Amino acid sequence: MSKSSLATLIIPALAILAMAAMPAGAQAADDTVKLFVMAGQSNAEGKAKTDLWDYQAEAPDTKDFFAHFRKDGKWIVRDDVFIKFLGRHGNLTVGYGSPGCTSSELEFGFILGDYYQEPVIVIKTAWGGHSLYQKFRSPSAGMPAEDRLEKELENARKKNPKATMEDIKAQYGISYRNMMSEIKDLQENYATLFPAMKGKKLEIAGFYWFQGFNDKFGEYAPKEYEQNMKLFIQDVRKDLNVPNLPFVIAAIGTNMSKEPSGANKEVMDAQLAMNDVPEFKGTVKAFRTDLLVDKKAEAAYPTWKQNFEEWKKVGSGRPYHYLGSAIWYTRIGKAAGNAMVELLKSQKK
Repeated sequence: MSKSSLATLIIPALAILAMAAMPAGAQAADDTVKLFVMAGQSNAEGKAKTDLWDYQAEAPDTKDFFAHFRKDGKWIVRDDVFIKFLGRHGNLTVGYGSPGCTSSELEFGFILGDYYQEPVIVIKTAWGGHSLYQKFRSPSAGMPAEDRLEKELENARKKNPKATMEDIKAQYGISYRNMMSEIKDLQENYATLFPAMKGKKLEIAGFYWFQGFNDKFGEYAPKEYEQNMKLFIQDVRKDLNVPNLPFVIAAIGTNMSKEPSGANKEVMDAQLAMNDVPEFKGTVKAFRTDLLVDKKAEAAYPTWKQNFEEWKKVGSGRPYHYLGSAIWYTRIGKAAGNAMVELLKSQKK
């Protein structure tokens, strides 16, 4: 048999063996990098203090929970998952939340990094206190009715007599526009921000929404959340030119273990309703975060001021920041990551 004939037999066989050796669920590597957008308000920023992560990663009763993030007593710095959060960028590890804090992006990024053979980038576009009703309002939602805007202007002029209708209208959709601007900037400059990505094609692969608290307030925001959420998903897909972009929603859970009620329930129900929109079937997954509550932090919270030293071992924030719990944020990141993988797999079928 000639060498060329032998090579013809051997090379395909080696390729088959290599494919068989891939981890279960992994996708075939190519020249792409997968981009995931994580957006929302302060909880998407992240409010679990890194000091708490450091403590719990070594504490006997919690270190096993964090073990997959650690190696040789240190936090793993992923060489296959990258992150950009406003002015910061680098390899994924702890500390990419609000200053000195971490959020659910850590577990979310680890899961997606393990799923893909290709490198992964997570871009966070998150600003505290921003509602879907106003600042994250997407183009198709349009402006609120004129009478609402006039009332808003009247209230604004009580604080600033020089306020104008243009000032009021400018705040509607400002975070949506900034989010799209951040994504566009990354699309144009990812190879500069992350030199290891040079020569690879960027592919927007999924969207993770972690928001809801500020829409609990006001006469209209809770009641209109469901419609605004639906329009938001449609507009994001249109503006990013990814018609069936997988979309994961971490539904508001700041009620902790208590049954959701009032505006909190309205927003939660509106987010979970995205699971039942016919056109979103198989491409959108919303899940409850209150079912993932860190019960030790929840139990310690009522007396945190009187028992501060003990509190620091389990939490670092208020209920609206998921108690600043590293465990709760990690559970949310795991649920979001697993939901995203589920959607990605369904698209392959």
